[in-house]
Amino acid sequence: MQNFTRRLTLKLMGLSSLLFGFKKQALHAQEVSSSKSNDSPHWQRLHDRVWLSGDCWANPMEDWKITDGAAECTSTGGNRNVHRLTHQITHPDQAFQMSVVIDCVEEAKNDTGAGFRIGIRSDIQEYRSNCFSNSGIEIGWVDGKLKVGSENAATKLTGGAKQLTLTLEGRPEGGRYSLKLIATDGQDAVVGEVTNIVGKDEVLGNVAIGNNFSPNNNKAAGSRYRFSEWKMVGNAFQVTPSQMFGPILWSMYSLSDSRGPEGHVLKITALTGPLGNKDNHDVELQIQRDGKWVSLGSAQLDAEAWTATHRIPNWNEKSNVPYRLRYKQFYRDGSVEDFEWTGTILANPTGRPLRIAGMTCQNDYAFPYEPVANNLIRLKPDLLYFSGDQIYESHGGFGIIRNPADRAILNYLRKFYQFGWAFREAMRNSPTICIPDDHDVFHGNLWGEGGKPATSANDSSSGGYMEPARMVNVVHKTNASHHPDYFDPTPVEQGISVYYGDMVYGGVGFAILGDRQFKSGPQSVDVGGPRPDHVVDQNFDPLKIDLPGLVLLGERQENFLKQWVEDWRGHSMKILLSQTVFAGMATHHGKYNGYLKADLDCGGWPQTPRNHAIRILSQGKVFHLNGDQHLASLIQYGVDKQRDSGWSFCTPAIAVGYPRWWRPTEMNMPFANRPKHNLSETGEYLDGLGNKMYVYAVGNPEVASKKQRYELAHQKGSGFGFVTVDTQAKTYFVECFRFLCDATDKNPGNQFPGWPVTIQQKENDGENVLG
Repeated sequence: MQNFTRRLTLKLMGLSSLLFGFKKQALHAQEVSSSKSNDSPHWQRLHDRVWLSGDCWANPMEDWKITDGAAECTSTGGNRNVHRLTHQITHPDQAFQMSVVIDCVEEAKNDTGAGFRIGIRSDIQEYRSNCFSNSGIEIGWVDGKLKVGSENAATKLTGGAKQLTLTLEGRPEGGRYSLKLIATDGQDAVVGEVTNIVGKDEVLGNVAIGNNFSPNNNKAAGSRYRFSEWKMVGNAFQVTPSQMFGPILWSMYSLSDSRGPEGHVLKITALTGPLGNKDNHDVELQIQRDGKWVSLGSAQLDAEAWTATHRIPNWNEKSNVPYRLRYKQFYRDGSVEDFEWTGTILANPTGRPLRIAGMTCQNDYAFPYEPVANNLIRLKPDLLYFSGDQIYESHGGFGIIRNPADRAILNYLRKFYQFGWAFREAMRNSPTICIPDDHDVFHGNLWGEGGKPATSANDSSSGGYMEPARMVNVVHKTNASHHPDYFDPTPVEQGISVYYGDMVYGGVGFAILGDRQFKSGPQSVDVGGPRPDHVVDQNFDPLKIDLPGLVLLGERQENFLKQWVEDWRGHSMKILLSQTVFAGMATHHGKYNGYLKADLDCGGWPQTPRNHAIRILSQGKVFHLNGDQHLASLIQYGVDKQRDSGWSFCTPAIAVGYPRWWRPTEMNMPFANRPKHNLSETGEYLDGLGNKMYVYAVGNPEVASKKQRYELAHQKGSGFGFVTVDTQAKTYFVECFRFLCDATDKNPGNQFPGWPVTIQQKENDGENVLG
């Protein structure tokens, strides 16, 4: 790893935050057309629904709802809370006042309270990351008493909290800070108060309301409360309306040459939070034409995925076109408020190289991934490609819900919203391809087997889908509904949707696959234990698990590829976009000494269909861009002999959780023909499954030791990839950037060893130049 001093790391982080904040401020006028009454969320005006409002983040979203104009917690679990996104305490030399009305709607024997939490901040003290911190000072009502941190006081109330107003007053007092909580009943009579003096730094950060002051868990059986009239004023607050997230959360779009009478087709999807039956369910698309905004019609929100997709044929692809997505918020009092999300549909890149950013796997310990997100904004790629694992099951805490389907969907959406929250500024203007992978559908590994239901609801090593089909389809819609029209949209078993198809953009043809949707499960073979998908015996014969009838891509996707490699209309170079590399490109998994001869959760197994797929791709000289492995690699496939097929670039994870290493020398794996750069662990190998591969570059991580999230992500080998496709020179220029860098400053240390690399198109069919 490149040595980063603490000063440089903090400098990069500070610059990143500054750039992100500046961008947000500059875009506010376009994003939100109304920001009145910023001292209070407008719950009293909203119809009943799950999504609280654009200026709030609920933890977890599925445990809150608007009921009769108030925010009600629907769970008795611990530490349910709602953050005010637009307000942070940043000026401890100033005063503030905050109040809320609480009503107990379900009283429990063990009432662990309701009220406020202030001073909530993460290690990077950024408002989005703060939302998932358990720090801060608990302030409120607990089982008949008032508390401000460690100070408690009795009240005059003999029953539960009904129409109880909690008012918190904060002001500097000498070198410290005074916090005074006053409780008044429905008749405005004071029923108790308590004061605590804390350090000024202790109040800095996010502010939230909370139900049950107890650890994050789903087992606590506390009371449930309803919150209304949450108000806050005072110069201690920094108020930033541009930090609203919703009602339009973000958008994703694609532009593709149909090569038919519809010309270039634009598809753009707007995403909102889960709304109510009485809310408006239409999102309008407008474009700027001759200086005026012109409506292209409205699309209806899907009432489970909360996506609205516009499909516009015969798009003018020759120029940049400003757009805005408009949502009208209908209020209970009959009034209407307009909200907007704006951006630019970029012109189809012609006469110059096409620039593609490749990302994968974002473990939320490093949320909101600012170094990567800000690099994407700086680089302004022509195309963003997210190859899967936009979420992990652990995202945002509070566990996962597998059933019933409606609850599982809300649980998934809440986690998926973190992805959009982090990357929406990059996606605002750049076309985006986004395919789901195993963790997106709550699987450790996915062996889809054509959509069949899994035999066990808790065993991701068996074939099929563990989650309800409704939930899986929502995952597909939220990720890929904006993609170009699918090749064959016929659902698989259980009515589960598919998303494979092609796109022609910037003179390049893309095939988009779902690697795992048809793949056979490891229960079909015997690897000798202890896990059905992990081969641990170094002497195991991999041919024993290459059995007849096993499936990798499936017949439908193979037939699509056969047609696609023969179709050169509108483009002269081809790229396959899929989830993972068609090889076992790792020797150690999870822990530094966690050796595996082979992991079946890669595209290298089953071997025979792997070879069949690569032979198909070689006919089109196809370059393969993928992710999933948490280990950056650049390799060339071999089938009948080494280096007779295409190249694969597996991009680094945005934030590596489960690490992997490629350390064949330690395992005495034979190799030949090391590249001219003579980097260790490179050359011609057989992977643990017996597949031929030429390893040109690999981005091995260090053993994790850092505590600060961005330093940890950098150390674990996180980052992103970048591919520049020159359709005139017929080359792919491949770059592989580390997490903590400014990708625009041309520092050679920004990239992993062995990159950047130029690969010629003809090398994807074994006509090799690179050595």
